[in-house]
Amino acid sequence: MIYTVECSFADPNSEADWNDFYSLEKLPALISVTGFYTSQRFKSLSDGCPVYLAVHTIDGLDVLTGQEYRQKGGGNFARWQQHITDWHRNLYSDIGLAPAVNADELLALCASSPEPLLQMGLAPLAMRAVALEKSPERRWLAKLPRRNAQLVESMTEGVHLYSPMTQQLTTSRSVSADQEE
Repeated sequence: MIYTVECSFADPNSEADWNDFYSLEKLPALISVTGFYTSQRFKSLSDGCPVYLAVHTIDGLDVLTGQEYRQKGGGNFARWQQHITDWHRNLYSDIGLAPAVNADELLALCASSPEPLLQMGLAPLAMRAVALEKSPERRWLAKLPRRNAQLVESMTEGVHLYSPMTQQLTTSRSVSADQEE
């Protein structure tokens, strides 16, 4: 399943420290939790959506309610909580492992339909919300070469583009049989 966490950050004075914490401490802690397989962090290039996005591949909701998750970083934002805004969490099914987005690529997300991504010549992956906020209920994601970003932004409303802030972290543990597609 795909676990997404989206938010914005309201304090420019501590935002760099928060980003360092999230990218250098929190993501490695999360990927060490049993049931986490991939983790990657992004920053939006689009308006109309939270600034930050983290995309994780996990076994399921039980991973997020477990003791190991709570001990290793789930919800470990006390120092930053007052500055975190527009916070959303969703658990999506349907696509298997989250795709790794390289430095020369962008992640495109659309909640209206796959059509805008298909019209751009991309191969969208369909996700259906199954837990947590469940909104948006459907989302499609695709990778695109960074050089095509301006074409996408001028062409399509409702498609949000994200630049990777980190490489995708992966675990050496194997994905359970029901996760493989």
